[in-house]
Amino acid sequence: MANGNKRIVIKVGTSTLTHEGGRLNIRRFEKLVKILSDIRNSGVEVVLVSSGAIGVGMGKLGISKRPDCTREKQALASVGQCELMNFYSRNFESYGHTVAQILLTKNVTEDELMRTNARNTFETLFDLNAIPIVNENDTISTEQIEFGDNDTLSAIVAELVEADLLVLLSDIDGLYDKDPHKFADARIIPEVDFIDDSIRAIAGGSGTSRGTGGMVTKICAAEIATAAGVDMIITNGENPDVLYRITDGENPGTLFRKKI
Repeated sequence: MANGNKRIVIKVGTSTLTHEGGRLNIRRFEKLVKILSDIRNSGVEVVLVSSGAIGVGMGKLGISKRPDCTREKQALASVGQCELMNFYSRNFESYGHTVAQILLTKNVTEDELMRTNARNTFETLFDLNAIPIVNENDTISTEQIEFGDNDTLSAIVAELVEADLLVLLSDIDGLYDKDPHKFADARIIPEVDFIDDSIRAIAGGSGTSRGTGGMVTKICAAEIATAAGVDMIITNGENPDVLYRITDGENPGTLFRKKI
């Protein structure tokens, strides 16, 4: 994979950012910020799509079990989002970078004026050398909060900003040819040139208790991104150093090739 990417969207999932109890995984969080700052210093424009608001809200309020009620999840997200942005702002600032919060809903692509305004905001932030941090506006939106953990939203953002690459950092290593929890001989599929029914069939399964995005939503994200001319990589975000490998042109997971 070529390493000439000048604009990258990186999505980090709840299970990557938090411990089992919902509290932030501070060591991983700080390392992620440091690496993203370094990548930005190299001249690559970065957009971070960050999940974790509900999980962090749970940790902040001492709630161990993710609620089923949408209203409760929205309330937890509002608490957690403040905490998340506070951490991001302070940590990025220590490396000389300013962050900007952008809360979107999936239907931003359905309204031309909203789409234009969002794109203009992103472009202006790039001009100002700020790092946009995007999340679903969970207070008013219910679709992603129920299922997706921002996978779909990250693909929409990648399309919106005309990114060269979308990276999904998750708690899985990539797309396997069969369920690795059931089959010891399961192997990662290194590249996918075309998403067909066979790919969709092996993408079954769900997410973790802290997040909601399983492989199905990641395949949906890949379809959106690749159709828009954006390459996409799914890889394990347990060690954020993996981002250096990607910017150096390596493929440490599954690469979905753009269609155009």
